[in-house]
Amino acid sequence: MSPNGSDRSPRRPMRRKLLQAMTAGLVLATATGCTYKDFPRLGMPTPTTEEAPRILSLWQGSWAAALAVGVLVWGLIIWSAIFHRRSRTKIEVPPQTRYNMPIEALYTVVPLIIVSVLFYFTARDESKLLSLTDKKPDVTVNVVGYQWSWGFNYITPVPGVSGDAKTDKNLAAIPDRFKNEFPANAGGVYDTGTPGTRNPQTGNPGPTLWLPKGKTVRFVLTSRDVIHSFWVVPFLMKMDVIPGHTNSFQVTPNKEGTFLGKCAELCGVDHSRMLFNVKVVSPDRYEQHLKDLAKKGQTGYVPAGIAQTSHEKNRETNNL
Repeated sequence: MSPNGSDRSPRRPMRRKLLQAMTAGLVLATATGCTYKDFPRLGMPTPTTEEAPRILSLWQGSWAAALAVGVLVWGLIIWSAIFHRRSRTKIEVPPQTRYNMPIEALYTVVPLIIVSVLFYFTARDESKLLSLTDKKPDVTVNVVGYQWSWGFNYITPVPGVSGDAKTDKNLAAIPDRFKNEFPANAGGVYDTGTPGTRNPQTGNPGPTLWLPKGKTVRFVLTSRDVIHSFWVVPFLMKMDVIPGHTNSFQVTPNKEGTFLGKCAELCGVDHSRMLFNVKVVSPDRYEQHLKDLAKKGQTGYVPAGIAQTSHEKNRETNNL
């Protein structure tokens, strides 16, 4: 019998609530619709480039560290709530803890160690992923962001197309350090999307960027108006597209298929519809697609962007 004369143990309601909370947590965890194959990726898409597993590994490591800290903190909170609840001895104020130098030092040093380790791995992987000197690109694509769609300049020689990307006025916004690595006599072809519309043939939103499987692709990112962000979801990597500044990175697609791309930076009223598709195909099919664009008359390049930011430049219209 409990001290208040009841035959019911005061611990039973607490145990019942704890069981209910655990049951609710289990239901929420299983209601997400994830299969057992999705759990190791912790919600990330299946990688489709040679570089993506490095990003996935960094993501998994960060989550493992966060979960370890979370389990420790949650465990201490739950333990304290259960075993240090109001005493049955009617003592209103429990013994108060005092300043403890070792514990204070521990609370300071451990977070610093955790942050330092995470910083090291992040800096290491970022340096590797953004390096443009490890491998010479097989394909170069100038990705042009504008409100609210995308243009793709395929900077490559195409049979029957004359021109030179290094001197083309539409690519004047791209710095020489990128132009110097453009292929010689690259007349090129392009493709663009109309804001907020779908491809009439496929029904897919936005334009389609074609890439060859197994080839290293360098993306040169430029904007014609405001800041956008180029994000191909299964590439596990995104990068800002900034007016007056050129960003670049490269990947090697290793899986054929059609994948979703989108703008990941709030850029105006139709930001949510600034979508595109990425179609990874065999190198032969890729070359045929470039020839098909040339047959449609989509030769040369669309304006890449603005060379510097100012009020006058930002008022330029998108004449694509």
